[in-house]
Amino acid sequence: MKNSSKWKKKSGLLKKSIAAVVLFNMMYMTALPAVSSLDPTVMTSAAGAKTEIVGTSGIKTPDLALSSAILIEASTGQVLLSMNPDEPLPPASMTKMMTEYIVAEEVKQGKIKWDDVVEVSENAAKSVGSRIFLAEGDKHTVKDLYIAMAVGSANDATVALAEYVASSEQNFVQMMNETAQRMGMKDSYFINSTGLDKADMPAKYRPDTDRETVMTARDVATLAGFIVRDHPDYTQFTTLQNYRFRKTDKDPIVNWNWMLESNKSITNFKAYAYEGLNGMKTGHTNAAKYCFAGTAVRDGMTLISVVMGAANEPARFTETRKVLDYGFNNFKLQQVVAPKAELDDLKTVPVTKGKETEVPVVTKDAVTFVVPKNAANAKITHKTKVTPAAELVAPLKQGDKVGTVTYSYKADGMDKPQEKTVELITAANVEEAGWLKMFFRAIGSFFADLFGNIKNLF
Repeated sequence: MKNSSKWKKKSGLLKKSIAAVVLFNMMYMTALPAVSSLDPTVMTSAAGAKTEIVGTSGIKTPDLALSSAILIEASTGQVLLSMNPDEPLPPASMTKMMTEYIVAEEVKQGKIKWDDVVEVSENAAKSVGSRIFLAEGDKHTVKDLYIAMAVGSANDATVALAEYVASSEQNFVQMMNETAQRMGMKDSYFINSTGLDKADMPAKYRPDTDRETVMTARDVATLAGFIVRDHPDYTQFTTLQNYRFRKTDKDPIVNWNWMLESNKSITNFKAYAYEGLNGMKTGHTNAAKYCFAGTAVRDGMTLISVVMGAANEPARFTETRKVLDYGFNNFKLQQVVAPKAELDDLKTVPVTKGKETEVPVVTKDAVTFVVPKNAANAKITHKTKVTPAAELVAPLKQGDKVGTVTYSYKADGMDKPQEKTVELITAANVEEAGWLKMFFRAIGSFFADLFGNIKNLF
Protein backbone atom coordinates (compact mmCIF):
# COMPACT_ATOMS: atom_id res chain seq x y z
CA MET A 1 0.00 0.00 0.00
CA LYS A 2 2.86 2.37 0.81
CA ASN A 3 4.51 1.71 -2.57
CA SER A 4 1.18 2.30 -4.31
CA SER A 5 0.75 5.62 -2.51
CA LYS A 6 4.28 6.67 -3.38
CA TRP A 7 3.73 5.80 -7.03
CA LYS A 8 0.47 7.83 -7.13
CA LYS A 9 2.37 10.83 -5.76
CA LYS A 10 5.13 10.47 -8.41
CA SER A 11 2.51 9.94 -11.09
CA GLY A 12 0.79 13.14 -10.06
CA LEU A 13 4.04 15.07 -10.30
CA LEU A 14 4.74 13.62 -13.74
CA LYS A 15 1.26 14.65 -14.87
CA LYS A 16 2.00 18.22 -13.73
CA SER A 17 5.23 18.17 -15.76
CA ILE A 18 3.42 16.89 -18.84
CA ALA A 19 0.79 19.60 -18.41
CA ALA A 20 3.55 22.19 -18.27
CA VAL A 21 5.00 20.85 -21.54
CA VAL A 22 1.58 21.03 -23.18
CA LEU A 23 1.21 24.62 -21.98
CA PHE A 24 4.66 25.43 -23.35
CA ASN A 25 3.75 24.06 -26.76
CA MET A 26 0.46 25.94 -26.81
CA MET A 27 2.24 29.22 -26.04
CA TYR A 28 4.86 28.56 -28.71
CA MET A 29 2.26 27.79 -31.36
CA THR A 30 -0.16 30.59 -30.49
CA ALA A 31 2.11 33.43 -29.40
CA LEU A 32 0.85 36.75 -30.77
CA PRO A 33 2.46 40.19 -30.95
CA ALA A 34 -0.09 41.60 -28.48
CA VAL A 35 -1.70 40.15 -25.36
CA SER A 36 -5.07 41.39 -24.17
CA SER A 37 -5.31 42.66 -20.59
CA LEU A 38 -8.05 42.61 -18.00
CA ASP A 39 -9.03 45.32 -15.54
CA PRO A 40 -8.19 44.57 -11.91
CA THR A 41 -11.14 43.24 -9.94
CA VAL A 42 -12.87 45.88 -7.83
CA MET A 43 -13.06 44.53 -4.30
CA THR A 44 -15.76 45.24 -1.80
CA SER A 45 -14.30 47.64 0.74
CA ALA A 46 -15.37 48.62 4.20
CA ALA A 47 -13.68 52.00 3.78
CA GLY A 48 -15.73 54.77 5.28
CA ALA A 49 -17.44 52.43 7.75
CA LYS A 50 -18.26 54.28 10.98
CA THR A 51 -17.00 52.97 14.32
CA GLU A 52 -18.91 53.97 17.43
CA ILE A 53 -17.15 54.50 20.73
CA VAL A 54 -19.83 53.01 22.97
CA GLY A 55 -17.88 53.57 26.16
CA THR A 56 -14.51 54.51 27.59
CA SER A 57 -13.31 53.55 31.02
CA GLY A 58 -12.84 56.43 33.44
CA ILE A 59 -14.66 59.05 31.33
CA LYS A 60 -17.98 60.19 32.74
CA THR A 61 -20.70 60.96 30.23
CA PRO A 62 -22.86 64.02 30.87
CA ASP A 63 -26.45 63.88 32.06
CA LEU A 64 -28.64 65.29 29.30
CA ALA A 65 -32.21 66.59 29.50
CA LEU A 66 -33.07 65.78 25.88
CA SER A 67 -35.11 63.43 23.73
CA SER A 68 -32.09 62.50 21.62
CA ALA A 69 -28.46 63.48 21.10
CA ILE A 70 -25.31 62.45 19.30
CA LEU A 71 -21.71 63.63 18.97
CA ILE A 72 -19.44 62.62 16.10
CA GLU A 73 -16.00 63.60 14.84
CA ALA A 74 -16.43 64.94 11.32
CA SER A 75 -13.38 63.53 9.49
CA THR A 76 -13.75 59.95 10.74
CA GLY A 77 -17.48 59.76 11.44
CA GLN A 78 -16.71 58.15 14.78
CA VAL A 79 -19.47 58.43 17.34
CA LEU A 80 -18.23 59.73 20.69
CA LEU A 81 -21.53 60.01 22.50
CA SER A 82 -25.08 59.02 21.74
CA MET A 83 -28.44 59.14 23.47
CA ASN A 84 -31.40 57.56 21.72
CA PRO A 85 -29.76 58.43 18.36
CA ASP A 86 -31.96 56.36 16.04
CA GLU A 87 -35.49 57.43 16.98
CA PRO A 88 -37.19 59.43 14.20
CA LEU A 89 -38.32 62.73 15.69
CA PRO A 90 -39.62 66.03 14.30
CA PRO A 91 -36.48 68.08 13.48
CA ALA A 92 -38.15 71.45 12.94
CA SER A 93 -35.87 73.83 11.01
CA MET A 94 -32.89 71.47 11.07
CA THR A 95 -34.74 70.17 8.00
CA LYS A 96 -33.40 73.23 6.19
CA MET A 97 -29.91 71.72 6.33
CA MET A 98 -30.96 69.39 3.52
CA THR A 99 -32.34 72.35 1.53
CA GLU A 100 -29.06 74.18 2.13
CA TYR A 101 -27.05 71.17 0.96
CA ILE A 102 -29.02 70.67 -2.25
CA VAL A 103 -28.99 74.37 -3.19
CA ALA A 104 -25.22 74.54 -2.54
CA GLU A 105 -24.78 71.42 -4.71
CA GLU A 106 -26.78 73.02 -7.52
CA VAL A 107 -24.48 76.05 -7.39
CA LYS A 108 -21.37 73.87 -7.18
CA GLN A 109 -22.45 71.92 -10.26
CA GLY A 110 -23.19 75.10 -12.21
CA LYS A 111 -26.93 74.45 -12.51
CA ILE A 112 -27.76 77.72 -10.78
CA LYS A 113 -25.74 80.75 -9.66
CA TRP A 114 -25.63 82.74 -6.45
CA ASP A 115 -26.60 85.91 -8.32
CA ASP A 116 -29.57 84.31 -10.11
CA VAL A 117 -32.78 86.22 -9.43
CA VAL A 118 -35.69 84.28 -7.91
CA GLU A 119 -39.31 85.44 -8.18
CA VAL A 120 -41.34 84.68 -5.06
CA SER A 121 -44.39 82.46 -5.53
CA GLU A 122 -47.73 82.34 -3.71
CA ASN A 123 -46.62 79.25 -1.77
CA ALA A 124 -43.46 80.97 -0.51
CA ALA A 125 -45.26 84.22 0.31
CA LYS A 126 -47.88 82.40 2.41
CA SER A 127 -45.32 80.53 4.51
CA VAL A 128 -45.73 81.12 8.24
CA GLY A 129 -43.43 80.93 11.24
CA SER A 130 -39.96 82.38 10.98
CA ARG A 131 -39.89 84.46 7.81
CA ILE A 132 -38.70 87.65 6.14
CA PHE A 133 -42.19 88.61 4.89
CA LEU A 134 -41.70 88.04 1.19
CA ALA A 135 -44.55 89.11 -1.05
CA GLU A 136 -45.67 87.23 -4.13
CA GLY A 137 -43.77 88.62 -7.11
CA ASP A 138 -40.81 89.88 -5.05
CA LYS A 139 -37.43 89.24 -6.64
CA HIS A 140 -34.26 88.41 -4.74
CA THR A 141 -30.99 86.67 -5.51
CA VAL A 142 -30.30 83.07 -4.60
CA LYS A 143 -27.56 84.21 -2.24
CA ASP A 144 -29.77 86.66 -0.33
CA LEU A 145 -32.48 84.02 0.06
CA TYR A 146 -29.88 81.43 1.12
CA ILE A 147 -28.55 83.72 3.86
CA ALA A 148 -32.10 84.42 5.05
CA MET A 149 -32.62 80.66 5.28
CA ALA A 150 -29.28 79.80 6.93
CA VAL A 151 -29.10 82.75 9.33
CA GLY A 152 -32.72 83.69 10.01
CA SER A 153 -34.31 80.28 9.31
CA ALA A 154 -36.79 82.04 7.02
CA ASN A 155 -39.46 79.63 5.79
CA ASP A 156 -40.57 81.85 2.92
CA ALA A 157 -37.00 82.17 1.59
CA THR A 158 -36.54 78.41 1.91
CA VAL A 159 -39.66 77.61 -0.14
CA ALA A 160 -38.67 80.17 -2.78
CA LEU A 161 -35.28 78.46 -3.20
CA ALA A 162 -36.83 74.98 -3.32
CA GLU A 163 -39.25 76.04 -6.05
CA TYR A 164 -36.48 77.74 -8.02
CA VAL A 165 -34.38 74.56 -8.03
CA ALA A 166 -37.15 72.06 -8.79
CA SER A 167 -40.10 74.15 -10.14
CA SER A 168 -42.28 73.09 -7.18
CA GLU A 169 -41.69 72.42 -3.50
CA GLN A 170 -42.93 68.83 -3.78
CA ASN A 171 -40.51 68.13 -6.64
CA PHE A 172 -37.80 69.48 -4.37
CA VAL A 173 -39.01 67.26 -1.53
CA GLN A 174 -38.49 64.27 -3.81
CA MET A 175 -34.90 65.42 -4.31
CA MET A 176 -34.53 65.73 -0.53
CA ASN A 177 -35.69 62.17 0.11
CA GLU A 178 -33.55 60.76 -2.69
CA THR A 179 -30.50 62.62 -1.41
CA ALA A 180 -31.16 61.37 2.11
CA GLN A 181 -31.19 57.77 0.89
CA ARG A 182 -27.91 58.27 -0.99
CA MET A 183 -26.36 59.67 2.17
CA GLY A 184 -27.48 56.65 4.17
CA MET A 185 -30.12 58.56 6.15
CA LYS A 186 -32.43 55.57 6.30
CA ASP A 187 -34.67 56.78 9.13
CA SER A 188 -35.49 60.26 7.85
CA TYR A 189 -38.40 61.45 5.73
CA PHE A 190 -39.28 64.91 4.41
CA ILE A 191 -42.68 66.34 3.46
CA ASN A 192 -41.50 69.91 2.85
CA SER A 193 -38.36 72.01 2.55
CA THR A 194 -38.75 73.86 5.84
CA GLY A 195 -39.54 71.47 8.69
CA LEU A 196 -42.97 72.99 9.34
CA ASP A 197 -45.75 70.65 10.41
CA LYS A 198 -48.11 69.77 7.57
CA ALA A 199 -50.95 71.73 9.22
CA ASP A 200 -48.81 74.88 9.16
CA MET A 201 -48.21 74.74 5.41
CA PRO A 202 -50.45 76.74 3.04
CA ALA A 203 -53.48 74.49 2.54
CA LYS A 204 -53.25 74.61 -1.24
CA TYR A 205 -49.68 73.30 -1.21
CA ARG A 206 -49.84 70.57 1.43
CA PRO A 207 -48.68 67.12 0.27
CA ASP A 208 -51.15 64.26 -0.04
CA THR A 209 -49.77 62.25 2.88
CA ASP A 210 -50.52 61.60 6.54
CA ARG A 211 -46.83 61.60 7.35
CA GLU A 212 -44.76 64.38 8.88
CA THR A 213 -41.09 65.25 8.47
CA VAL A 214 -38.88 63.19 10.80
CA MET A 215 -35.14 62.81 11.26
CA THR A 216 -32.98 60.92 13.73
CA ALA A 217 -30.12 62.59 15.57
CA ARG A 218 -27.75 60.24 13.75
CA ASP A 219 -29.17 61.26 10.37
CA VAL A 220 -28.91 64.96 11.22
CA ALA A 221 -25.25 64.42 12.13
CA THR A 222 -24.72 62.48 8.90
CA LEU A 223 -26.20 65.35 6.88
CA ALA A 224 -24.06 67.87 8.76
CA GLY A 225 -21.01 65.74 7.96
CA PHE A 226 -21.78 65.92 4.24
CA ILE A 227 -22.12 69.69 4.46
CA VAL A 228 -18.80 70.00 6.31
CA ARG A 229 -16.95 67.79 3.82
CA ASP A 230 -18.64 68.79 0.53
CA HIS A 231 -19.21 72.48 1.24
CA PRO A 232 -16.59 73.63 3.76
CA ASP A 233 -17.41 77.24 2.88
CA TYR A 234 -20.76 76.84 4.70
CA THR A 235 -19.29 78.91 7.54
CA GLN A 236 -19.40 82.06 5.39
CA PHE A 237 -23.16 81.89 5.96
CA THR A 238 -23.55 80.22 9.35
CA THR A 239 -21.12 82.54 11.16
CA LEU A 240 -22.95 85.72 10.15
CA GLN A 241 -24.24 87.29 13.35
CA ASN A 242 -26.81 89.31 11.46
CA TYR A 243 -27.75 90.27 7.91
CA ARG A 244 -29.70 93.18 6.49
CA PHE A 245 -31.86 91.48 3.86
CA ARG A 246 -33.28 94.70 2.35
CA LYS A 247 -31.64 98.10 2.43
CA THR A 248 -34.97 99.46 3.65
CA ASP A 249 -35.28 97.01 6.57
CA LYS A 250 -35.15 98.78 9.91
CA ASP A 251 -33.62 95.78 11.67
CA PRO A 252 -31.32 93.06 10.29
CA ILE A 253 -31.94 89.33 10.48
CA VAL A 254 -30.33 88.06 13.68
CA ASN A 255 -28.69 84.62 13.76
CA TRP A 256 -30.66 82.20 15.94
CA ASN A 257 -27.41 80.47 16.93
CA TRP A 258 -26.47 81.96 20.31
CA MET A 259 -23.33 79.83 20.57
CA LEU A 260 -21.31 81.46 17.79
CA GLU A 261 -17.82 82.19 19.10
CA SER A 262 -18.13 85.75 17.78
CA ASN A 263 -21.02 86.30 20.21
CA LYS A 264 -18.60 86.44 23.15
CA SER A 265 -18.67 90.24 22.85
CA ILE A 266 -22.48 90.47 22.62
CA THR A 267 -24.08 91.18 25.98
CA ASN A 268 -27.15 89.01 25.49
CA PHE A 269 -25.25 86.03 24.05
CA LYS A 270 -21.79 86.03 25.63
CA ALA A 271 -22.84 83.52 28.28
CA TYR A 272 -23.58 81.01 25.48
CA ALA A 273 -20.69 81.78 23.09
CA TYR A 274 -18.50 78.71 22.59
CA GLU A 275 -14.87 78.60 21.48
CA GLY A 276 -14.54 77.31 17.93
CA LEU A 277 -18.28 77.05 17.23
CA ASN A 278 -19.15 78.05 13.66
CA GLY A 279 -22.50 76.47 12.79
CA MET A 280 -24.90 75.02 11.95
CA LYS A 281 -28.70 75.11 12.40
CA THR A 282 -31.34 75.66 15.04
CA GLY A 283 -34.91 74.38 14.99
CA HIS A 284 -38.14 74.82 16.93
CA THR A 285 -41.77 73.77 16.63
CA ASN A 286 -44.24 72.76 19.33
CA ALA A 287 -43.86 69.12 18.29
CA ALA A 288 -40.05 69.17 18.04
CA LYS A 289 -39.43 71.47 21.03
CA TYR A 290 -35.96 73.04 20.74
CA CYS A 291 -33.23 71.48 18.58
CA PHE A 292 -29.74 72.39 17.48
CA ALA A 293 -27.09 70.92 15.20
CA GLY A 294 -23.73 72.45 16.08
CA THR A 295 -20.26 72.34 14.53
CA ALA A 296 -17.12 73.38 16.37
CA VAL A 297 -13.39 73.20 15.64
CA ARG A 298 -10.52 73.02 18.13
CA ASP A 299 -6.95 71.82 17.65
CA GLY A 300 -7.74 70.59 14.15
CA MET A 301 -10.65 68.42 15.32
CA THR A 302 -14.18 69.16 14.07
CA LEU A 303 -17.05 67.90 16.20
CA ILE A 304 -20.67 67.71 15.13
CA SER A 305 -23.27 67.71 17.88
CA VAL A 306 -27.02 67.24 17.60
CA VAL A 307 -29.53 67.80 20.39
CA MET A 308 -33.27 67.26 19.96
CA GLY A 309 -36.19 67.88 22.26
CA ALA A 310 -34.71 70.46 24.66
CA ALA A 311 -37.30 72.05 26.94
CA ASN A 312 -36.59 75.67 26.04
CA GLU A 313 -34.42 77.89 23.86
CA PRO A 314 -31.50 78.37 26.29
CA ALA A 315 -31.49 74.64 27.11
CA ARG A 316 -30.66 73.57 23.57
CA PHE A 317 -27.42 75.55 23.88
CA THR A 318 -26.52 74.60 27.45
CA GLU A 319 -27.07 70.93 26.60
CA THR A 320 -24.98 71.34 23.45
CA ARG A 321 -22.18 72.79 25.59
CA LYS A 322 -22.22 69.65 27.74
CA VAL A 323 -22.00 67.43 24.65
CA LEU A 324 -19.20 69.39 22.98
CA ASP A 325 -17.23 69.75 26.24
CA TYR A 326 -17.37 65.99 26.63
CA GLY A 327 -15.80 65.60 23.21
CA PHE A 328 -13.12 68.27 23.34
CA ASN A 329 -12.11 67.61 26.96
CA ASN A 330 -11.71 63.85 26.61
CA PHE A 331 -10.72 63.02 23.02
CA LYS A 332 -8.12 63.91 20.41
CA LEU A 333 -7.35 63.10 16.79
CA GLN A 334 -4.38 60.80 16.34
CA GLN A 335 -2.91 59.79 12.99
CA VAL A 336 -1.50 56.27 13.20
CA VAL A 337 -0.64 55.76 9.52
CA ALA A 338 0.49 58.41 7.05
CA PRO A 339 -0.88 58.53 3.48
CA LYS A 340 1.15 56.56 0.93
CA ALA A 341 2.68 54.42 3.70
CA GLU A 342 4.39 51.08 3.06
CA LEU A 343 3.38 47.96 4.96
CA ASP A 344 6.22 46.13 6.68
CA ASP A 345 4.74 42.75 5.81
CA LEU A 346 3.47 43.52 2.29
CA LYS A 347 5.72 45.76 0.24
CA THR A 348 4.75 44.28 -3.17
CA VAL A 349 2.01 42.19 -4.77
CA PRO A 350 2.34 39.86 -7.80
CA VAL A 351 1.16 40.98 -11.24
CA THR A 352 0.24 38.89 -14.27
CA LYS A 353 1.48 39.69 -17.81
CA GLY A 354 3.54 42.69 -16.74
CA LYS A 355 7.12 43.68 -17.60
CA GLU A 356 7.65 43.32 -13.86
CA THR A 357 6.21 40.40 -11.95
CA GLU A 358 5.56 42.50 -8.84
CA VAL A 359 4.45 46.04 -8.06
CA PRO A 360 5.08 48.03 -4.87
CA VAL A 361 1.98 48.98 -2.88
CA VAL A 362 1.14 51.68 -0.34
CA THR A 363 -1.90 52.89 1.57
CA LYS A 364 -4.03 55.39 -0.31
CA ASP A 365 -5.06 57.56 2.64
CA ALA A 366 -3.91 58.38 6.13
CA VAL A 367 -5.47 56.45 9.00
CA THR A 368 -6.68 58.62 11.85
CA PHE A 369 -8.60 57.65 14.97
CA VAL A 370 -10.32 59.67 17.66
CA VAL A 371 -8.81 58.36 20.89
CA PRO A 372 -9.14 59.19 24.59
CA LYS A 373 -6.61 61.79 25.70
CA ASN A 374 -5.54 59.53 28.54
CA ALA A 375 -5.08 56.49 26.29
CA ALA A 376 -1.98 54.40 27.09
CA ASN A 377 -0.38 51.18 25.82
CA ALA A 378 -1.88 51.60 22.38
CA LYS A 379 -1.81 48.51 20.19
CA ILE A 380 -2.16 48.86 16.42
CA THR A 381 -2.69 45.82 14.21
CA HIS A 382 -3.76 45.39 10.60
CA LYS A 383 -5.18 42.83 8.20
CA THR A 384 -4.82 42.96 4.43
CA LYS A 385 -7.03 41.72 1.63
CA VAL A 386 -5.34 41.69 -1.76
CA THR A 387 -6.75 41.08 -5.23
CA PRO A 388 -5.53 37.64 -6.46
CA ALA A 389 -2.56 37.76 -8.86
CA ALA A 390 -4.58 36.06 -11.58
CA GLU A 391 -6.96 39.03 -11.54
CA LEU A 392 -4.23 41.69 -11.28
CA VAL A 393 -3.26 41.95 -14.93
CA ALA A 394 -0.93 44.51 -16.51
CA PRO A 395 -1.03 47.26 -17.58
CA LEU A 396 -1.49 48.95 -14.20
CA LYS A 397 -1.25 52.63 -13.41
CA GLN A 398 0.19 54.18 -10.29
CA GLY A 399 -2.67 54.60 -7.85
CA ASP A 400 -4.72 51.61 -9.05
CA LYS A 401 -6.52 49.79 -6.24
CA VAL A 402 -5.09 46.34 -5.49
CA GLY A 403 -6.72 45.57 -2.14
CA THR A 404 -7.56 46.93 1.27
CA VAL A 405 -5.95 47.09 4.68
CA THR A 406 -7.96 47.30 7.90
CA TYR A 407 -6.25 48.89 10.90
CA SER A 408 -7.34 48.22 14.46
CA TYR A 409 -6.51 50.56 17.36
CA LYS A 410 -6.90 49.52 21.01
CA ALA A 411 -5.55 51.30 24.07
CA ASP A 412 -6.10 51.24 27.82
CA GLY A 413 -9.32 53.03 28.68
CA MET A 414 -11.09 51.94 25.48
CA ASP A 415 -13.89 49.41 25.86
CA LYS A 416 -13.37 48.05 22.36
CA PRO A 417 -10.96 48.58 19.45
CA GLN A 418 -11.65 51.03 16.67
CA GLU A 419 -11.21 49.94 13.06
CA LYS A 420 -10.72 51.75 9.79
CA THR A 421 -10.25 50.32 6.31
CA VAL A 422 -8.29 52.09 3.57
CA GLU A 423 -7.37 51.08 0.04
CA LEU A 424 -4.04 49.58 -0.99
CA ILE A 425 -2.84 51.13 -4.23
CA THR A 426 0.06 50.64 -6.62
CA ALA A 427 3.07 52.90 -6.04
CA ALA A 428 4.32 52.58 -9.65
CA ASN A 429 3.17 51.88 -13.19
CA VAL A 430 3.42 48.36 -14.59
CA GLU A 431 3.54 48.09 -18.37
CA GLU A 432 2.24 45.08 -20.23
CA ALA A 433 4.99 42.64 -21.22
CA GLY A 434 5.52 41.77 -24.88
CA TRP A 435 4.81 38.29 -26.16
CA LEU A 436 8.52 37.43 -26.43
CA LYS A 437 9.14 38.30 -22.77
CA MET A 438 6.11 36.26 -21.80
CA PHE A 439 7.38 33.37 -23.90
CA PHE A 440 10.81 33.24 -22.23
CA ARG A 441 9.22 33.78 -18.82
CA ALA A 442 7.03 30.74 -19.49
CA ILE A 443 10.11 28.70 -20.47
CA GLY A 444 11.85 29.69 -17.25
CA SER A 445 8.78 28.87 -15.22
CA PHE A 446 8.39 25.54 -17.01
CA PHE A 447 11.95 24.38 -16.28
CA ALA A 448 11.75 25.63 -12.71
CA ASP A 449 8.60 23.57 -12.19
CA LEU A 450 10.09 20.60 -14.04
CA PHE A 451 13.28 20.49 -11.97
CA GLY A 452 11.24 21.00 -8.83
CA ASN A 453 9.01 18.08 -9.72
CA ILE A 454 11.99 15.88 -10.56
CA LYS A 455 13.59 16.75 -7.24
CA ASN A 456 10.40 15.76 -5.45
CA LEU A 457 10.53 12.32 -7.08
CA PHE A 458 13.59 11.39 -5.03
